[in-house]
Amino acid sequence: MIENERHVLVVFPHPDDEAFGVSGTIASFVKQGTPVTYACLTLGEMGRNLGNPPFATRESLPKIRKTELQNSAKAMGVKDLRMLGLRDKTVEFEDEEKLADLISEMIDELNPSLIITFYPGYSVHPDHEATGRAVVRAVSRIAKEERPKLYCVAFSNNCEEELGKPDIIHDVSQAAKEKLGAIQAHKTQTAFFYDNMAKRLEAKDPDALKWLQYERFWTYKWND
Repeated sequence: MIENERHVLVVFPHPDDEAFGVSGTIASFVKQGTPVTYACLTLGEMGRNLGNPPFATRESLPKIRKTELQNSAKAMGVKDLRMLGLRDKTVEFEDEEKLADLISEMIDELNPSLIITFYPGYSVHPDHEATGRAVVRAVSRIAKEERPKLYCVAFSNNCEEELGKPDIIHDVSQAAKEKLGAIQAHKTQTAFFYDNMAKRLEAKDPDALKWLQYERFWTYKWND
């Protein structure tokens, strides 16, 4: 069961970060009437794919990925999409205090009861790691008893070994259409994945069906 929330803030660095493992959760909150703000730090202009077959160039990719991000938000039902304008693959080099300030400003404005981001140390890509650290730093500034819940995405090879099993499992089967729509929206990056997944779902592949139905998170473990 997905709990009711006052407001959900989702913070990721790249367009399509939300699509694979969080889009069903986002769409489910929207369906429940929960306000959702999705803050995307970059436009993914350094994305490795230019379409399959290619239909973008390095020059046109930022504009295309911006449109894809907007289409993904529309597919999920998100009306408050914020594109923060940082440069792809440089988030790790941003001043950590200033990046945390950016997150803190949104927290102060929105007063979310839940924030979703990457788990620092367990999300592989340097931009993922930097984003997760900034969110943790921003939330840590809030008195412990007043902090919003912090759900994190982790997918490094050692995440379950060190963090344990995910403690939050969302059944997002009622948002399957929206989840697939969000993935399909990012077609420069996800066309092959989407086509392959569609075939597996049609064949009722158990792993594909499980991926479509469930999304998993770790509640951030504070040391204080």
